[in-house]
Amino acid sequence: MAQPDTKKVFFENLSGTGKAIAVLTSGGDAQGMNAAVRAVVRMGLYVGAKVYFIHEGYQGMVDGGENIEEASWESVSSMLQVGGTVIGSARCKEFRSHEGRLKAAHNLVLQGITNLCVIGGDGSLTGANLFREEWSGLLTELVDQGLIEADAVQKYSALHIVGMVGSIDNDFCGTDMTIGTDSALHRIIEVVDAIMTTAQSHQRTFVLEVMGRHCGYLALVSALACGADWVLIPEMPPEDGWEDKMCQKLSANRAGMKRLNIIIVAEGAIDQNNRPITTENIKNLVVKCLGFDTRVTILGHVQRGGTPSAFDRILASRMGVEAVLALLETTANTPACVVSLCGNQSVRLPLMECVQMTQEVQRAMDGKRFEEAVKLRGRSFENNLRTYKLLAHRKPESELPVSNFNVAVLNVGAPAAGMNAAVRSAVRVGISEGHKMFAVSDGFEGFYKGQIREIKWADVGGWTGQGGSLLGTKRTLPAKHVEKIAEQMRMNNINALLIVGGFEAFESLLQLYEARTTYEEFCIPMCMLPATISNNVPGTDLSIGADTALNAIVETCDRIKQSASGTKRRVFIIETMGGYCGYLASVGGLAAGADAAYIYEEPFDIKDLQANVEHLTEKMKTSIQRGLVLRNENCNENYTTDFIYQLYSEEGKGVFDSRKNVLGHMQQGGAPSPFDRNFGTKISAKAMQWVTKKLTETFRHGRVFANTEDSCCLLGMRRRALVFQPVVQLKDETDFVHRIPKEQWWLKLRPLMKILAKYKTSYDVSDSGQLEHVIRNRPKESDASVAM
Repeated sequence: MAQPDTKKVFFENLSGTGKAIAVLTSGGDAQGMNAAVRAVVRMGLYVGAKVYFIHEGYQGMVDGGENIEEASWESVSSMLQVGGTVIGSARCKEFRSHEGRLKAAHNLVLQGITNLCVIGGDGSLTGANLFREEWSGLLTELVDQGLIEADAVQKYSALHIVGMVGSIDNDFCGTDMTIGTDSALHRIIEVVDAIMTTAQSHQRTFVLEVMGRHCGYLALVSALACGADWVLIPEMPPEDGWEDKMCQKLSANRAGMKRLNIIIVAEGAIDQNNRPITTENIKNLVVKCLGFDTRVTILGHVQRGGTPSAFDRILASRMGVEAVLALLETTANTPACVVSLCGNQSVRLPLMECVQMTQEVQRAMDGKRFEEAVKLRGRSFENNLRTYKLLAHRKPESELPVSNFNVAVLNVGAPAAGMNAAVRSAVRVGISEGHKMFAVSDGFEGFYKGQIREIKWADVGGWTGQGGSLLGTKRTLPAKHVEKIAEQMRMNNINALLIVGGFEAFESLLQLYEARTTYEEFCIPMCMLPATISNNVPGTDLSIGADTALNAIVETCDRIKQSASGTKRRVFIIETMGGYCGYLASVGGLAAGADAAYIYEEPFDIKDLQANVEHLTEKMKTSIQRGLVLRNENCNENYTTDFIYQLYSEEGKGVFDSRKNVLGHMQQGGAPSPFDRNFGTKISAKAMQWVTKKLTETFRHGRVFANTEDSCCLLGMRRRALVFQPVVQLKDETDFVHRIPKEQWWLKLRPLMKILAKYKTSYDVSDSGQLEHVIRNRPKESDASVAM
């Protein structure tokens, strides 16, 4: 397929010919490890290197023999959707000894391996770094013992290490998300959602224990994602007297007509004196003090199991490719690095800097310096904790500031999972800031009809996990009804507006900005949060709802591919939504292991289609049994899904048969993913704090008057930062005819999908991570926290 005409830097000069790369998984397993292994193998082979599996982690390296096996392209087929690690993982005491590392060095030299890609936690990565530091000395010992030739010391003089963090706990400093964390959150939220239905039926209290012996990330984020009543984590033990406060909170919620209580406890939860707080302790406390019917559920290893989420597959694939690029660029003086995620960007950080900071967190906790421990975890963790406290614990009326401002919130455009979480967050943060919050039903259609009501704290209880739009949403734009909308704003004394929606919301905000010259009612702070499954809003890399849609696509693709298991060779043509935006098709294709994805942004012709068919025909002659092709609904008006299906059917005769599937609105439905719940919650809280700031700044002579560009903004994520951007400045970045941004970051992922599908193509490495250093306190605005 044709490449976009942009200036690129390619890796053709970074040849891997003659290099040998080994990949191993060590320590605890995590969903997504297989996707990382697959990416390392295929990228390594693509650049001409030999790639080896090391089975059973460091134990396999020490034992050698069949545990070190050369990998082929086909050996990593059909593993993308498999949980755990198919090459095995084991904790190895022998590798901790000098003798064990000597054996490991001997086994690597026998295969000519001097490049190691290690996927594991901080212990595994620390061991790899020690091995690297000892390498030259180990080779000298092997020569002295007559196990290797003297020239091998020069030939294999340096061992290069690149790490990827695979851990469901997200306990490694230096990265926003570790491989496996998002999938573990999926398992937890699935269980919590199921438990909430039975708890509501019987008016029960449930105490849930989640993993996290030394890190409370899973507990904290799952509490944020399900709106739990109380959460206990090791980094921030509750203050003395917490037992009474918790019981008062549970009792108050029941009095407010809430039929259930959820308490989430990290397995490593402690009190201020470092004494463990167990689920049984809490159950007994609730029963004794309140007499509530209380049950305990310990999730255990369920959190480690199951298929990896779309996020983890994409993260692991990007990290795997970045790890190979890092190994190709290493020199003898390059320190061991770890591939990390910062915002929406891959970065490389010195491995030991990250390990040392991770260990500092534990030392701070052991020394009861809990605030320091939270800060060391990073701004993402700190922000999660602050947001949870803001939304879960309502201040008494007497402690609330009095602002006398009225803020309206509405949804515009098509429904997207996570909208309700954003509205809940806006309402509760707004009330905490002292505002009176108003809900507008059915978007601008409801606005001009006067469907506006005050919305209270308790009204949004339980909204976080609800799909669709509980406020109601319409695609109606305000331009035709601007006079009536202005009248309603005047009648209800609306001082600020928060719009949650997709491209229609962006257009609406532009129209309201332009209406300021005629109607002073629109001279107020106005902010938009991008929420659309298509992810086609300018000014942001990600939109609320897109992750849920991606997971729906990936789960369906997994099932469809599995349906051909054991049958003859088969290719599936799958149509995705997205309008003219190819985000779902492209990123969904990367996560599902597609062979091709047809999109509007990358024009294609009949020759490209024919080349794809021939490519699949060649692959099908090997052990590959199934092919997957995604097509964006508006990629080409002539090359329809039916046309492509018929073409593949005809041209593949005798080699494979074809099937087609249109996914339709199932991509828009369902409960929001943990990512969308938390992304919506956090950016909405940030937006409301911006609204408060703007209201304070623009309140003059008894009224709010804001007519500058920076008082009408879209809050989006750009690479590493959450940024407020004036909508009028985004006009030049937008293709209004096709309702897409003119430049889209994810187009750079498309060559990656093609490489992993065995196409010969060029890969843009201009954005590839450069070695940086761990920053203890990032600037406040750079807390993008792409994941939660």
